[in-house]
Amino acid sequence: MGPTKKQLAFFETFGFIKFAGAFKKEAPDIISSFEKVWADNGGGHAGERHDFKRRSAIAPFIDQDEYLSALIDHPLIEGMANVLLEPNCNYTGSDGNFYVGDTNWHSDNFRGEYRAIKMAFYLDPVTKDTGCLRVVPGSHLHTDGYAQAIHEVTPFSVTNHNEEVWGVHGRDVPGYPIESEPGDLLVFDQAIKHSSWGGGDRRRMFTINWSERYKEKDQEALRESVAGMAAFWHDRAYGNVMIDTASSARMVHLEQRLANDDHLPQLLAEAKAAMSEPSRGGGQFDKKM
Repeated sequence: MGPTKKQLAFFETFGFIKFAGAFKKEAPDIISSFEKVWADNGGGHAGERHDFKRRSAIAPFIDQDEYLSALIDHPLIEGMANVLLEPNCNYTGSDGNFYVGDTNWHSDNFRGEYRAIKMAFYLDPVTKDTGCLRVVPGSHLHTDGYAQAIHEVTPFSVTNHNEEVWGVHGRDVPGYPIESEPGDLLVFDQAIKHSSWGGGDRRRMFTINWSERYKEKDQEALRESVAGMAAFWHDRAYGNVMIDTASSARMVHLEQRLANDDHLPQLLAEAKAAMSEPSRGGGQFDKKM
């Protein structure tokens, strides 16, 4: 199961798509498993209870639960990744979150040589006024002048110049609010500009991320990508449950990064020496209060 021709055309043109109700039947089990992972990890960031003041994040996330790990085997999820990227694409990880407040405009990967997509599950109803995902349609086309102009003003979540250049607050930047309910699946290109405004203090959401497989000549770039796990204080490309329960079909999506994660233990030691806590997701979320 993958996107239809029309759904694919929509995604390629606008950079996102919503599958409304695609996981409505599974939503109760997904939410239960989500809460269990958090409970097993102290209920909030870095083993502490969620403080309702800053984003709490766990990565890898779905990798810690067998039911959630199996989501990457789901025909819609794997099918979307295979069609948008390639059949032997890489699962690149997952983060689970309790979001707090606003998220500034940014792209996750604006000019990456390898295309990457993100799949998001919001586990509470979210609207344009209560923290739903907002996107600027078409801003994923990074070689286009329109997308480049937007990127110059909003390159990173810690570097937004919309008020000084456009004269508008982030919430008033023209964008499309993707309102969603538990059971919806949101998929977007990681180059697209996205944000969130008006959210509460325990907004539940997790992601499943994918990228194209790296070419042999780009092994160092691949290892640099894998190195990002050290900031979350993790010493493997994936969690043990994700690996231990993997079928041969799932391993196709894991094998390349697993073969290039031997540098993570040393990087983890360096990260723990330099950081007071694991990353909360980078950008504005890791700013000291």
